[in-house]
Amino acid sequence: MLRSVSILNPQLLATLAGAGHTDLIVVADSGLPIPRGVELIDLSLLPGVPSFLQVVDAVRESLVFESVVLASETRDQALFGDLSQRLGGHQLHFVTHEEFKQRSARALAIVRTGEQTPYANIGFIASVPF
Repeated sequence: MLRSVSILNPQLLATLAGAGHTDLIVVADSGLPIPRGVELIDLSLLPGVPSFLQVVDAVRESLVFESVVLASETRDQALFGDLSQRLGGHQLHFVTHEEFKQRSARALAIVRTGEQTPYANIGFIASVPF
């Protein structure tokens, strides 16, 4: 369910528009394993391009979501401060990195970025605007 439309990538836009309540959409660093059968939207171009936070911003501004899932190890990364500011007002669920990878196997899609920071992964839980 979309909040606004500013994304140019047609595959990502269609996936976000088609997300239903409680669907999981993962934005991942360039190293997260992609489980078989899960749609991969590969935006990676060069190391760091696009960055994890750029893609998080685009998804956050476009998708109606109720909460996010993060690996607890993400809290130890420098980008966590910027990430938590962007997610103010949304519920954050922390799981181990292993559990995050297991949950990714049930994702509607995984969006790969060029990010090369360990544990720079987030799962958006889609919601509805009412």
